[in-house]
Amino acid sequence: MRTSDYFISTLKEAPSEAEVVSHRLMLRAGLIKRLAGGIYTWMPLGLRVLRKVEAIVREEMNRAGAIEVSMPAVQPGELWRESGRWEKYGPELLRFKDRHQRDFVFGPTHEEVITDIVRREIRSYRQLPMHFYQIQIKFRDEIRPRFGVMRGREFLMKDGYSFHADAADLEREYQNMFETYTRIFTRLGLEFRAVSADTGSIGGTGSHEFHVLADSGEDALAYCPESGYAANVELAEALSPGVSRPAAASPLKKAPTPGKTRCVDVAAFFGVPVDRIVKAVALARRTEDGEENGLALVLLRGDHELNEIKTRKIIGEFRFARDDEITAALGCQPGYIGPAGVGIPVFADRSVAVMSDFICGANEAEYHLTGVNFGRDLPEPEHIADFRDVVAGDPSPDGKGRLEIRRGIEVGHIFQLRTKYAEALNCAYLDENGQSRIMEMGCYGIGVSRIVGAAIEQNNDEKGIVFPAPIAPFEVCVVPMGYVKSERVKTAADALYAHLRAAGFDVLLDDRDERPGVLFADMDLIGIPHRIVVGERGLAENKFEYKGRSDAEAKMISTSEIETFLKERLCAFSPPPVF
Repeated sequence: MRTSDYFISTLKEAPSEAEVVSHRLMLRAGLIKRLAGGIYTWMPLGLRVLRKVEAIVREEMNRAGAIEVSMPAVQPGELWRESGRWEKYGPELLRFKDRHQRDFVFGPTHEEVITDIVRREIRSYRQLPMHFYQIQIKFRDEIRPRFGVMRGREFLMKDGYSFHADAADLEREYQNMFETYTRIFTRLGLEFRAVSADTGSIGGTGSHEFHVLADSGEDALAYCPESGYAANVELAEALSPGVSRPAAASPLKKAPTPGKTRCVDVAAFFGVPVDRIVKAVALARRTEDGEENGLALVLLRGDHELNEIKTRKIIGEFRFARDDEITAALGCQPGYIGPAGVGIPVFADRSVAVMSDFICGANEAEYHLTGVNFGRDLPEPEHIADFRDVVAGDPSPDGKGRLEIRRGIEVGHIFQLRTKYAEALNCAYLDENGQSRIMEMGCYGIGVSRIVGAAIEQNNDEKGIVFPAPIAPFEVCVVPMGYVKSERVKTAADALYAHLRAAGFDVLLDDRDERPGVLFADMDLIGIPHRIVVGERGLAENKFEYKGRSDAEAKMISTSEIETFLKERLCAFSPPPVF
């Protein structure tokens, strides 16, 4: 491809709307253009990257035995009512009516549609297992779309669904997809981690997330270098401290703490570590029907954070209590509340349950209690469980080392759905004895468009994008110095371009009449891995100047050896290990 026959639209500065590195660089490099909040046009360069990601995903899914289909993006609301998700999915589900006032949705996912297909088409155990997938535009009406293509409303996704006669076969296919996803992200040239995860609103019994590791990632991942254990912090268990509670050694006292509402400030005021503070989190509990069910307190150590997913599994649905609710129930403003003398249920994290002589709110404005002990100064907690996020240094849940924390961007998720949707939609088959049985299901998603943003978050520098070779818009760029001014340079550049294309390279010839600095800056911004400069000085010595996108210095390569050299560089690409 020649730049004179192509469309490249780079910017010196990113629009003010850009929030993260990938968003800024994708806009500056002209990969995407904003149409509306969370909705983008993929421009020619960006589309090349997207299609390369898509091709790798498709090749590996086909290799794994999945069968590609294409399902409608618009789905009848009656299917979602049948599955029970019409009410449960929430406002992210874009609902609308057609001219006949029938309800439809723009699909954020396709469990209902594929299950409807299978229940109509598959009758016998002899037709199982079956795995269908598609790569299709989805829409989720995010309340606050942000981060460019990484949390947009419209996005390209690979979603796959498998159907099985029993749970054992589902587990086999789940492992097949785990290995398939590992191959996909390895081929994409990304540093990633697969972690155990919560099933969330999708449901089911088991799931793994695949995360591209990046400091800007929204998710915290806990892993143990010694054992290989890995899980999303939402799921990772914080083990019991493994020690007995020390006996009380201090008397209970009430101390004035004017203006000290944060744990770190209270700890500094008393000159103690923050892990000696117990904070009380007030929650408004709800019944399964959504009815308010009164307040409860969850006690955490001052240096720990509440894990909402774990907490919901223990106490049920809740929301954080409002200030007026806290004042009405405890007679005190937030910042000074504590577990002593309250008439509402009190739950405690495992780390709090073994504390003695701790400091907590006195349920009186501007005061805290010191020397507080369970059993002596207040009742034992109603329930003791794991309510917190793990932190670096915690024991690994598998008992084989200590945890470390990394940030990640979720780009893939696999689930063992089991029979959740099959039961709701009566997706059954006849077994070998002629008995009707509900099918077991799995579902497997990859955020194809999100991968592009995640790859850039992981691979960039002060000059722009540093694309992994397998997904770069072009493998090689040929940059002539004075293409329109020097006939010798033009002839050599054209010949090199034709030769590399004939040899199978994906190459871009930058034949624009621009200064070298502009040409170099654009190629670096776009993130092309290999650059060959054709100039008068090099041609005088029968050499081209070569520079890899991440190389510190350029080097001169003989014109007769450039093809072999490039092939060696491309073949030398070694994807990062999975750890």
